[in-house]
Amino acid sequence: MQKILIDKFRKKLKEGKLTIGGWIQICDPSIAEIMSNSNYDWITFDMEHGSYSIKELINSVRAVELNKKLKLARLPNKNLEICSQVLDAGCDGIIVPNIKNKKELLKIRNNIYFPPAGHRGVGFSRTNMYGKNFKQVMKIKIKPILVAMIENIEGMKNLDDILSVQGLDAILVGPYDLSSSLKITGKFKHPLFKKAIKQIIDKTKKNKITLGIHVLQTSIKEVKAQSRKGFKFIPYGTDALLLNKSISNSFKI
Repeated sequence: MQKILIDKFRKKLKEGKLTIGGWIQICDPSIAEIMSNSNYDWITFDMEHGSYSIKELINSVRAVELNKKLKLARLPNKNLEICSQVLDAGCDGIIVPNIKNKKELLKIRNNIYFPPAGHRGVGFSRTNMYGKNFKQVMKIKIKPILVAMIENIEGMKNLDDILSVQGLDAILVGPYDLSSSLKITGKFKHPLFKKAIKQIIDKTKKNKITLGIHVLQTSIKEVKAQSRKGFKFIPYGTDALLLNKSISNSFKI
């Protein structure tokens, strides 16, 4: 089942089809179950700005599995150990924050692939039903989804090299961190930010790598607008933002 989900998702990315993801920071399985039982194509558990531990992650992964949606984890950092832990918990791929150069991404890539393609640790975990399906899983050797976040000037400068990494499925722009790195925090209409975005669009298109950007506004019109610009991997809103908006709207006459 996991391989089928990953293969279908990767095919959509390669075909340039728009995929929209839910972004979860509140570490409660009920939130994960509700959001995955919706129009989202995939779900991301935010371990960088959310409060997820591996134990809490596992229960939310189980909740999303009920709705047969692809599961990604935005890592809290570039620690290699956490890569194996989130994949062993049952995630189908990872989103790596703040990638600055090719060397960083290669280390991550090698740590999420089983030998001989990489050096991910081999052991009993949820992904092989704690050893029961070990032989089958090792025979298939699933290659998880790999998304690198570009969030700073250094990553921008090294983007061509980053895009050359085999196994990279998508680039995700972190608009707030990128604008902060350019010393124009949150000023997305600023010429410097627009120039940076255009460079990223042009380079990912040239290298045939899917490009994404987080649309925080709860507006599907904005999602479609970004899609027309070339962004096809789009996290849309967050659980907390959607909850806040729903509560505010419920008091409007």
